[in-house]
Amino acid sequence: MPTLSDKKAIVEEITNTLNNSNAVYITKYTGMSVSDMGDLRGRFRDGNVQFKVYKNSLVKRAMDTIGGYEELYPHLADQNGFAFVEEELAAPAKVLKNYIKEKNKSEFKAALIDGDYYSQDQLDALASMKSKNEVIGDIVGLLLSPISNVISGLQAQGSNIAGAVQTIAEKGENN
Repeated sequence: MPTLSDKKAIVEEITNTLNNSNAVYITKYTGMSVSDMGDLRGRFRDGNVQFKVYKNSLVKRAMDTIGGYEELYPHLADQNGFAFVEEELAAPAKVLKNYIKEKNKSEFKAALIDGDYYSQDQLDALASMKSKNEVIGDIVGLLLSPISNVISGLQAQGSNIAGAVQTIAEKGENN
């Protein structure tokens, strides 16, 4: 059984993880075997997501320390795993959706992403969110599109002007 100092160290670890994360997902793992948990952990790891199993009471203490996690408190029951992510906020949702679809095990309970609460029935919406790199690519594409149109327009006009100048020059030589 963990000592008081062990529990304080775990709460400090959770607090640091929460402070460094932009999202926390709660998933229920009741009824999963050790190999199932290993598979799920591996999938999270491949998605650059930190997945840990903590006692709910210790997570609640860490959340109390930071504040702003009150909407997740009702979900701190049963056997929970916690997915923490810094950058790709939809990555845990994608992993969970695929895992639940394939194995019919685990259960998404809730998430807090950049201070916004997402309930159990919003997993599909979270999983369909674009990654940061995809959004940046879309923005760059939108920004480059008008520039490309202007450049091609200028090039087309330039060739028309050059053709007109050449035609006028040829007419002048013929006269």
